[in-house]
Amino acid sequence: MMNQPSRRAILKGSLAAAGLGVLGIPEWVLPALAQGEAVVPFTDIPDNVRWDTPPDRRLLDVRTIDGPFTPIDKFATTQHYGHPEIDIATFKLKVSGLVDKPLQLSIDDLKKMGPADLVAGFECSGNRGPLQGLCGNGRWTGLPLKKVLDAAGVKPAAREFVFFGADKGEEEVEWRTQKYKIDVPFGRSLNREKAMSPDIFLAYALNQQPLSKHQGAPLRLIVPGWYGVANVKWLSQIHIQEDAYLGKYQARWYRTVRGEMIDGEMKYMENAVTHMNLKSFVARVTKSGSSYKALGVVLNDGTPIRSVEVKLDDGPWQPATVDPATKEKYSWKLFTYSWTGTAPGEHTIVSRVTDINGKVQPTEKDLETKKSFLEQNSQAPRKFMVA
Repeated sequence: MMNQPSRRAILKGSLAAAGLGVLGIPEWVLPALAQGEAVVPFTDIPDNVRWDTPPDRRLLDVRTIDGPFTPIDKFATTQHYGHPEIDIATFKLKVSGLVDKPLQLSIDDLKKMGPADLVAGFECSGNRGPLQGLCGNGRWTGLPLKKVLDAAGVKPAAREFVFFGADKGEEEVEWRTQKYKIDVPFGRSLNREKAMSPDIFLAYALNQQPLSKHQGAPLRLIVPGWYGVANVKWLSQIHIQEDAYLGKYQARWYRTVRGEMIDGEMKYMENAVTHMNLKSFVARVTKSGSSYKALGVVLNDGTPIRSVEVKLDDGPWQPATVDPATKEKYSWKLFTYSWTGTAPGEHTIVSRVTDINGKVQPTEKDLETKKSFLEQNSQAPRKFMVA
């Protein structure tokens, strides 16, 4: 069992400690621990957890969440081809393909096109329990992608917008009986309708700080409401074409295999990993005297939330309270649930979220026909110990 974080450790490095006035968030809305409040230990955290595996991967310890925004040095990150070295002074974003005017834009050029902010949270499509640590939420500064596309002039034949990162690696590509080893960049694509929508964003700062190397400096794509893989880091080129893009991380790796009953027959379908599925989880449990409080997180594609509920052991579902500071469309939603009186011993707590359309977060049984581990959004029971 790992040591549970103390109140001091949970607050250290937080945005609350740094002062939240610049972000427009009053301190009173933060779910930070009160004086005398102690973290109740979870018993389902593996002994061998590595929260930070430099330089490739970082998990957010969700027990340390203390406000709407994840500090830049805690924001979860993972990658496939390492962290490319980019000279920001000479960096140019290329826009090529089916455009009237090919572009090469520096970060200063992008800043002159009009800065804007976007609050958005996301998770890796491989994020799952019990840790749930491949997620985060931030205030991104940059500009809508559409401004760049309008400046380039998109031709009528354009159907596929491909986003290439500066990170690349050697891949073995199989075609029928032949195999080729080729050097390829990381790439993902959006169709015309999605790419031209006003919400897609180019970000060069996070929480009013320049992007770190882990977060894709100097420029990254943010597709709000979609899983992390779509948010291409170290963005170096936007290539616009007519044909579908079939790169490894578009067509092969990031797929979900799921069985569906169609006309009474089970058919297994492969679907691309795109928008986030409705999900909630309990991040920590705290105690003050005989009173207990659970803090949790909702992640989804921006569809408005109707309710969040929490259940203890075999008890009934009870309503939780959503933090009003996290109600922006694409922000993660933080919620709390309080109760009194819990007997000593091990207990289970679980949450579920329902959106405005009546869609309810599924149970593990509901997802039994899903064969791949990506997009795991089932209700996630947590076990905790009361002394």
